[in-house]
Amino acid sequence: MSEDLVNIEVNGVALKARKGQMIMQVTDPAGIYIPRFCYHEKLSVAANCRMCLVEVEKAPKPLPACATPVAEGMKIFTKSPKAVAAQRATMEFLLINHPLDCPICDQGGECELQDLAVGYGRDVSRFAERKRVVRDQSLGPLVSTDMTRCIHCTRCVRFGQEIQGYPDLGAIGRGENMKISTYVERSIDHELSANIIDLCPVGALNNKPFRYHGRSWEMTQHALVSPHDGFGTNVYAHSLRGRIMRVVPRDNEAVNETWIADRDRFGFEGIYAEQRIERPLLRVDGALRPVDWQVALTAAAEGLAKVKAAHGGGAIGYLASPSATLEELYLFSNLAREHGSNHVDHRLRQGDFRAQGYEGHYPALGLPIAEVDRLEGVLVVGSHLRQEMPMLAHRLRKAAVKGGARVAFLNPQRFEYLFPVAAYAISERDLVADLAAVAQAAATLTGKTLGATVPAANPGEAHRALAAALMNGERRALLLGTLAQRHPAYAELQVIAAALAELAGASLGLLAEGANAAGAHLAGAVPHRLAGGAGAPRPGMDARAMLEARLPAYVLLGAIEPATDLAAGGEALASAEFVVAVSSHLTEGLAANAHVILPAGTFAETAGTYVNVEGRWQSWNGAAKAVGESRPAWKILRVLANLLNLPGFEFESAEEVREALAGICGDRAEPETRGALAAAALAPRAPALPWMTLPIYQVDALVRGSAALSKTKDGQLARSVI
Repeated sequence: MSEDLVNIEVNGVALKARKGQMIMQVTDPAGIYIPRFCYHEKLSVAANCRMCLVEVEKAPKPLPACATPVAEGMKIFTKSPKAVAAQRATMEFLLINHPLDCPICDQGGECELQDLAVGYGRDVSRFAERKRVVRDQSLGPLVSTDMTRCIHCTRCVRFGQEIQGYPDLGAIGRGENMKISTYVERSIDHELSANIIDLCPVGALNNKPFRYHGRSWEMTQHALVSPHDGFGTNVYAHSLRGRIMRVVPRDNEAVNETWIADRDRFGFEGIYAEQRIERPLLRVDGALRPVDWQVALTAAAEGLAKVKAAHGGGAIGYLASPSATLEELYLFSNLAREHGSNHVDHRLRQGDFRAQGYEGHYPALGLPIAEVDRLEGVLVVGSHLRQEMPMLAHRLRKAAVKGGARVAFLNPQRFEYLFPVAAYAISERDLVADLAAVAQAAATLTGKTLGATVPAANPGEAHRALAAALMNGERRALLLGTLAQRHPAYAELQVIAAALAELAGASLGLLAEGANAAGAHLAGAVPHRLAGGAGAPRPGMDARAMLEARLPAYVLLGAIEPATDLAAGGEALASAEFVVAVSSHLTEGLAANAHVILPAGTFAETAGTYVNVEGRWQSWNGAAKAVGESRPAWKILRVLANLLNLPGFEFESAEEVREALAGICGDRAEPETRGALAAAALAPRAPALPWMTLPIYQVDALVRGSAALSKTKDGQLARSVI
């Protein structure tokens, strides 16, 4: 027997366990259920509900399974009369003050207290005293409270302390006056705060927008992937009669564990926003008017054919949302190229594309998501990580707090990170020069020489601190965020970051905009690459060049708001002869400039695939009925291509489209890019566009249309120029 293992016996079954494990950590994997309320595998042990009391041989009284470490030869009984009596007594105490409002409680049907009361409760209470009542607090627009139902498991308290990084909630008072509360009444505003809804084992904390809207047994569960960032968060959508009522986490230890961000939970409300387009629209006499599908599709095809006949296929620019599905992007890029244009792009908020020829097949994290927890040295450049990719920020926090990683930041502003930060430098004037100084400091630390592509710089103490944090340990990573991607000199940042990562022996991660930026590259929705990553024989114009060229026509895929989503602005759309939009939402810019609008379903109303930052392909089927007359965008593109007499669009399902692209991509391995980027010879820099920062709830049409998110503190923020 290994020195790290001990032999125990549970209900007569022999098991092996690691030294230091608690009884419950051994019984759960073995399929031996022990009732519990306060225990949660992702939180510290509190042992305050006492529902998990079990009998241990030679122990004078029952012991809590969540807080009792195993020992050699230990014999445990989870269903003995002594154990069951202790569990039933605990349940009786828990129900003393619990209100009998199950018929109106949103937790009904999925309540842990309700389930366990069936097995361990009594049909009549022996306590005739008056039940206590606790005043409810307002925690903001996302979480409703019924604190009289609270059983003081403290899961929500521990979540705030251990996962968020600061305690929103805590226990105040003593004895029967103890209650869970904010110390001063205020809203909870962390980007992960609504996870306390799932953690609460009773109906004390509920989903506020969903309140009184449905019962768990009435709804159908569908697996989806979050459409708001490239992390690939797994979720379940619960639908009632074809309409999504709420979104909850879907466990995936390799990606999001058991948590989701608030925008993943409430962003679906944008599906049913007032801006949803329910019928095809055609501009007649200067105004958009509803028409039937045949009229709209014919007008779109004839308008594009007319522009091509007059100016050539290259006169049409194709702009796609980076949150469109893989299938939609593949058909979109094929439609563009088959119709004679190589001007197709999804990098709408990027302004500098000079290094695109040296990048890998797709923007990648550089390591599996699950390995982020094990990093020892990290440098994040140009990123408000908590707002850009909240779940990645959570993983980095775990690395810093639990693993002791040294995490450093180089940003244009001070952003709050709720974990120990090894070093933080604010680049007020020149982010490129400051990153070059960090690279020079790292070169001095290692005794190595940087290549000629890195500008000369004189590092100061702040730069040396950043370099030292990155050089910590053996597992290192350098991350370029979406703020860096919007920087006017993004290409220089890429080159210096690649050289620094190569010198430090660190992985290089590029955190691109949108849920499917990696998929867009693989699908060929970039001007310099075909589907699968092969170089385009005749590269087209990037998004900025298309808009600055004032092309005669544009085709837009996705709910694009020119004022928010286009770095180069939407003036080119206003001056274009013809604009076709395949969109789910009627944004202000589309209403003013589009000539034909074809209503498309959102991610939840179609089958689709996203490729996340680690290159993981994740597919789903639709979870809701399409709103109005909207149709899946891949079907719209297929019909439009058929009307234009383009070959290669004979697909009958989204699965066929995905398999066709998968065959082109092969194993989809991301090649090493540090060396190529580090040696890149860049063209002169173009005039700078405004460098924008975008709030977390302004990144796409869905979160912009979410009523609940718009009422939060972050929902009140507007984009700003750095």
